[in-house]
Amino acid sequence: MRIELLDGCLTVSVYFERQDSEFADNICLSFLEPCAEDEKIFKADETNLFLSVKEARTLARALLLAADESAGPEGD
Repeated sequence: MRIELLDGCLTVSVYFERQDSEFADNICLSFLEPCAEDEKIFKADETNLFLSVKEARTLARALLLAADESAGPEGD
């Protein structure tokens, strides 16, 4: 899944890295920054973070909780 953030200055891809299936941390969050150097958050064109299943599920729950709280009682 690919998600564009910050008006396209940051692209996040989330995927299962099949080549690393023997490792516990085989879920990749890949951050691409096709923006000007002074706008970069990670100071690199691409930064990859590898998560375990437990870490990925914890992150997903935290994002959903924050989104639910932000939406308020009416939802989105």
